[in-house]
Amino acid sequence: MNLKLEHISSIENKTLQITGSKSETNRLLILQALYPDIRIQNVSNSDDSELMQKALRSNERVVDIHHAGTAMRFLTAYFAVKDGRETILTGSKRMQERPIKILVEALRQLGCEITYEKEEGYPPIRIQGTKPTSNQVELQANVSSQYISALMLIAGSLPNGLIITLKGKVTSVPYINMTLSLLKDVGIEGTFENNVITILPNNTDLSQTVVVESDWSSASYFYSLVALSNNAAVTIGSYKKESYQGDSALGDIYKHLGVETIFDKNMITLKKNSNSIKFPEELDLSNSPDIAQTIVVTCFGLGIGCYLTGLHTLKIKETDRLEALKTEVEKLGGDVVITEDTLRLEPSISIKKDVSIATYNDHRMAMAFAPLALRTDLHIQDANVVSKSYPDFWTDLKELGFKAS
Repeated sequence: MNLKLEHISSIENKTLQITGSKSETNRLLILQALYPDIRIQNVSNSDDSELMQKALRSNERVVDIHHAGTAMRFLTAYFAVKDGRETILTGSKRMQERPIKILVEALRQLGCEITYEKEEGYPPIRIQGTKPTSNQVELQANVSSQYISALMLIAGSLPNGLIITLKGKVTSVPYINMTLSLLKDVGIEGTFENNVITILPNNTDLSQTVVVESDWSSASYFYSLVALSNNAAVTIGSYKKESYQGDSALGDIYKHLGVETIFDKNMITLKKNSNSIKFPEELDLSNSPDIAQTIVVTCFGLGIGCYLTGLHTLKIKETDRLEALKTEVEKLGGDVVITEDTLRLEPSISIKKDVSIATYNDHRMAMAFAPLALRTDLHIQDANVVSKSYPDFWTDLKELGFKAS
């Protein structure tokens, strides 16, 4: 579905309920599969979480998780310790281009049996479930946090727990801390000190009820809308002031773009309180790379520049997000320079009309560019891609007064 968004001058002040965090949901679904008495509330209705649930219910030998990158990483570890079960884990064409070798090597260090069906280092993979013989593993500290979290999630189910030593500078601390916090929420003890993660074995039945916080990545698009508006206030829920999610940094970042964050119980109101923009000369997003696209588009819409660092993981997402951002912003008249882990946007004075934005099978490309309807007419290609993380996105935008056809 291609969607035309007509230029609108303002948005309506509304209250919206955002689906549960995909990141939290997928971690908890793995834990629930290991400990079936755990109950989860406010489960994400995203495609990725639906695919995770379907995969965990499946008794088939071949499990296809399509575009779901988190599911690929977490399920690799999960099936590796399902003693006696053989699983071939595969995905879409793009998924078969996304590396899995670092996680496979780590699991092999523990004594797991995994081989490649096609290209070395990439899915599909054949997993022979077994009981790991070791409880210690080493990883480079700058790898995707999903590899580390995948190991942490299965650790409590291992006879001797797990000690993960990270070598070098850790670049995904919030996601590691999120996993650690969720483990503690269900009753599994662990620590993260001096680059060493220690998860203790769990030998008891776990029966906690855990409520998933709504997704801060999804909140980013509403921050962008309010920043690009003249005088808007949008209320969204459910969110915690003390969040486990690294993307909760949005509140501090967007205050530099004129947006105030007001907490009231489990809701937040995003309010435009200033047209005075004082954006940092350099912003390190190594702890929250998923909001980079939104920030770049917001700055472009406001006519200001930005320099973002810590973006190395964006090159192995649903698409190479740095290249995709450069291409699409430049279609609109922007000027973008990228390296392997940085992006520089130059200030601009105008935005082209009726540009068609390609989304590259990437939900965040579609949602990040949508707020520009407050500045110009534009078209979003393959708009249904938002279902990967936020199926109700277009419906919620229409609630705010967007005109989409």
